[in-house]
Amino acid sequence: MSTIEHSAILDAPPERVFALLERVEDFVDYSDLIKAIEPLGDDRYRWHVKAVGMDWTFDVVITESVAPEVLAWESVDGVSNRGRYHLTPVPEGTEVSLSLEYEIRNRLVEKAVRRAASPLVSRVSQQILDRVATRLHTST
Repeated sequence: MSTIEHSAILDAPPERVFALLERVEDFVDYSDLIKAIEPLGDDRYRWHVKAVGMDWTFDVVITESVAPEVLAWESVDGVSNRGRYHLTPVPEGTEVSLSLEYEIRNRLVEKAVRRAASPLVSRVSQQILDRVATRLHTST
């Protein structure tokens, strides 16, 4: 599996950041690449993403939710991936660290994705955290 990591500091306490991140279905509002997220029940969601010129669909299950510190998931169908947000209080607010592992079984597609994945995931992660930060500051 390939791993991508990204982190940012948000000007809000971990409890407020976590409250937004745990609302998985709202991620569709946080990134232009996420086209839809369908709640399937039992902490499962079907993601529809358009990236690298392709449509990707995968089902994930939340594997760990420890407010306000950790939110983790793992795919159960579609693109093999697992990720984890770790929230740490810092003087400026909250450091949010994302670790994402993925595996694409088609070698030609994987080669193209690998070239684009790191900057793409970093961009999407930054976009998500920027929009979460905006929502934090507009909801106060």
